[in-house]
Amino acid sequence: MQKLIKLNSNDEAKALYGNLDQNVRQAEKDHRVKIVARNDRMKIMGDKKNVEEAHRFFVKLLEMHRKGGRLPEKKGEVVVEAKVTPPQGGGIHFFHRGKVIQARSENQLAYLKAIATHDIVISIGPAGTGKTYLAMAAAIEALKKKYVARIILTRPAVEAGENLGFLPGDLAAKVNPYLRPLYDALYDMLEFDEVARYTERGAIEIAPIAYMRGRTLNDSFVILDEAQNCTHSQMKMFLTRLGQTSKVVITGDITQIDLPVAKKSGLVEIRNILADIPDIQFIYLNETDVVRHPLVQEIIKAYDKHERKTAKAEG
Repeated sequence: MQKLIKLNSNDEAKALYGNLDQNVRQAEKDHRVKIVARNDRMKIMGDKKNVEEAHRFFVKLLEMHRKGGRLPEKKGEVVVEAKVTPPQGGGIHFFHRGKVIQARSENQLAYLKAIATHDIVISIGPAGTGKTYLAMAAAIEALKKKYVARIILTRPAVEAGENLGFLPGDLAAKVNPYLRPLYDALYDMLEFDEVARYTERGAIEIAPIAYMRGRTLNDSFVILDEAQNCTHSQMKMFLTRLGQTSKVVITGDITQIDLPVAKKSGLVEIRNILADIPDIQFIYLNETDVVRHPLVQEIIKAYDKHERKTAKAEG
């Protein structure tokens, strides 16, 4: 069984979910349900009785919040009534396209703090952990507040079992599918016409990493996505593009490298090459930080277990 709670504002979402989703996590534990809470929707899933109890709990909290009342802090006979608090961590949360975007785990909060305090941040973790999404939210915030003059989004155009040469169209048509995930994140946070205006005047640029060669990226917020598919030379080239008053965020998943076997991943290499530079921050995310469908977390765990078992057998 599942029940859906629709919220009316970012303020309601912040209040109901709690700091780092603490209210959600507590309710999952107390009522033995699975909850997916994202933006203005909360989905509660599980056995009928448990779902109904959890649903009553959050509806009661929501009603109290809407009435402006103080939320209770002690355990009741049926449900746990946790105190609802606003987001912490230096107020690191963003409001884009009517949504509240904030850390949903301790690692994600450390990630946002690193972006706020370092010029180069390297985030490594599996799919669905918010690596690109949170970086995009921070970049849009910086652009809107004029901390930077432009956002540059780039990723390597590497075949994942396909051959670019056999795809139809010119070069732009061939590489566009590889850049589509970046557009998807943009459209999730900005209206279509906003993206068009920013793109037309050069305030937002999306391009394959090969287009970065020879440039100096000043006054920019630069995101390199899918960096595990960068070669040694591409990574070196990209890192040396950093200009004045710019910020770089590099994201990637070292368990999903699509490079030919003979080529080393530039993302894997820089963990050692740049480890001793104090002003470069590495952030590692894991399956506990996954914010996609709940099954994604289980899939990642299953693959990790399988790959460890296979490696042990081959070793």
